[in-house]
Formats: sequence, structure tokens, C-alpha cells
Amino acid sequence: MKNWLYTFYFFILGVISFITQEVVTFIMLGLVLVSLTNIHSTLKEILEVRKNEK
Repeated sequence: MKNWLYTFYFFILGVISFITQEVVTFIMLGLVLVSLTNIHSTLKEILEVRKNEK
């Protein structure tokens, strides 16, 4: 996914959390999303390295 799509997701989550007054949930979902993005990027890098080794 592209960075603009992550920004869009954060915006949507922010609006929903503001309306429902669940700011802590917004922060936790944001942290989970950032962590999963980092894990995905790392796995893609490892896959690229393994493909280049063979």
C-alpha cells in the first residue's frame, strides 16, 4: 500500500474516534497499524535479499 492510503486510514480512524470519543482506541490502533507496516516492510526486504542470493 502507498503512504497516502495509510494517511487516509489514520484520518478515518481519527474522525470515528473523535465522534465516539474513543481517543485511546485511536492511539492503540495507530500503533498497531504502524507496527504491522514496519513488519511488512522488513519481510519484503528479507524476501528481496533471499531472491537475490539464488
